[in-house]
Amino acid sequence: MFLLQTNLLQKLEQWDQWLFIEINSAQSNAFFDGLMPYIRNAYTWAPLYLFLLVLITMNFRRGGWWCLIFLCTVSLCDMTSSNLFKEVFQRPRPCSDPDFFQQVRLVVDRCGGNFGFTSNHAANHFGMATFILVTLRFYFKKWVWLAYLWAALIGYAQVYVGVHYPFDILGGALIGFGYGWLLGTFFNKRFGFANFEEVTNSPV
Repeated sequence: MFLLQTNLLQKLEQWDQWLFIEINSAQSNAFFDGLMPYIRNAYTWAPLYLFLLVLITMNFRRGGWWCLIFLCTVSLCDMTSSNLFKEVFQRPRPCSDPDFFQQVRLVVDRCGGNFGFTSNHAANHFGMATFILVTLRFYFKKWVWLAYLWAALIGYAQVYVGVHYPFDILGGALIGFGYGWLLGTFFNKRFGFANFEEVTNSPV
């Protein structure tokens, strides 16, 4: 049984590294080299975060509670990924892995912290996306799914620039989905505005 588990983990690591190389090197091009560092940068999206918080606060009677629980979701995702998973698994980032870094095409100036599993970017943004989906799906309808496309794009960028393996992104996404669903469901039951009756103004 132990040998089977070891072989499975080795196989998963090989797939992870293969997929990393496909994204980081095989799909590389000058346009993505210039774009992806901005896509993964939190400052790039700061105006969007601010706009979303202002939009919800102005258009929903319980927008203040939404913003508070939204921020709690992001904080829990970040702390769980950084203080729990990274410290427990201590898996090196591809760009700092002594057995793998020579195969990495690092597109940003620095590798980041030593450990990469799980990705804080993925946890945070998939947490945001899931919270938005659960709490606002009746308001934004089909457009709410763009939140997942946005989170996936940021996760892809993290792999493309060379600072995370794909499984780092997957692990972070699962953390984000869990917290986003849990706290989004809590908000809906305790405060919610899961339909148009809670809207006090037209969206900005």
